[in-house]
Amino acid sequence: MPAIFSDIRSMKIRRVLCPCDFFGIVRLIMGFKCGIVGLPNVGKSTIFNAIAKAHAAASNYPFCTIEPNVGMVPVPDSRLWDLSKLYNPQKTTPTTVEFYDIAGLVAGASKGEGLGNQFLGHIKEVEAILHVVRCFEDPNIVHVSGNIDPDRDIDVIDTELCLKDLDTINARYDKTEKLAKTGDKEAKEKMPAYEKAKKALEAGTPLRRAGFTEEEKKLVKDMAFLTLKTVLYCANVAEKDLPGGGPFADLLRQRAAKEGAEAVVISGKVESELIDLSEEDQKVFLKDLNLEEPGLNSLIRAGYTALQLITYFTAGEKEVRAWTVRKGSKAPQAAGVIHSDFERGFIRAEVMRYEDLLKYGSQLAVKEKGLLRIEGKDYEVRDGDVMLFRFSV
Repeated sequence: MPAIFSDIRSMKIRRVLCPCDFFGIVRLIMGFKCGIVGLPNVGKSTIFNAIAKAHAAASNYPFCTIEPNVGMVPVPDSRLWDLSKLYNPQKTTPTTVEFYDIAGLVAGASKGEGLGNQFLGHIKEVEAILHVVRCFEDPNIVHVSGNIDPDRDIDVIDTELCLKDLDTINARYDKTEKLAKTGDKEAKEKMPAYEKAKKALEAGTPLRRAGFTEEEKKLVKDMAFLTLKTVLYCANVAEKDLPGGGPFADLLRQRAAKEGAEAVVISGKVESELIDLSEEDQKVFLKDLNLEEPGLNSLIRAGYTALQLITYFTAGEKEVRAWTVRKGSKAPQAAGVIHSDFERGFIRAEVMRYEDLLKYGSQLAVKEKGLLRIEGKDYEVRDGDVMLFRFSV
């Protein structure tokens, strides 16, 4: 049972709670939402299916298909399972990533060509876009443009997303401009950012490369521009080109480096084969390919890096759980990820490092070593913190 104590001065009851004690209110927290885009025949769906099945099996966590093209999968994190072994809880809950796999885009998709345009709206609310780029040659799988060219393929997708965003801004621009001329304060504040977006998109420049400030991003946030989202590039390569990826993957990495984006090399074929193997056979297969882990693990890590996300943990006999927050989050914000009541009534947090807890074996031992800290509202949560929140009700 959660410990309860009285604050004599205010006579209010305070609770010391681990989130796992707060049944009925805890909600499933996602690491991030990611939309998968790419041309037809680049291996998008192969990689999507491997993501879903591999992580469901590896983490003993049920893969959830919300729609045929949407999947929620657990984030691989060995620290979570180390803590689980230590506490032997009733359940262990990873943080998750939600992937949206939309139909392959083609030139003209924004104007109705192909099927991709029907699904672009499905990825309006994602935090990141995973752009799968074909970096393998296979005479049995026709490339829509005839040959492999990562730069050209990226430009095709960028153009279609820019045109979709241009439709979005055009639908809002004239009305906002008229309001601004009447003196509407909010419209006047937004118009410079709208003008900047419209000009960039008309020039075919993705908004992530248009130099938007954080304040400008807030002003256009409600339009959920596709080209303002963080992009991760995935080079889908042939098995023979692992682990480096080959010359086409090198071209993709060069493009990503110019944009300051993350790039990951994956063989969709290999990942699909891995999901049908036992854990021991997976290790042997990966070793034969000179790989330390499935490429899908590095893909999710790249997403966390690109979005500046970190993981903290809560641990107890009932549940050990991973939670995702943005780097730089303060303790009350981290508490709010669990439940808004935790943030509103935040008093302080008891904080241990994952490494210390594993080394000394228990919270009591960590405390005796002087390594359990009491932190207040200004504490900046670090990746790997194990936290217990005190809050008022």
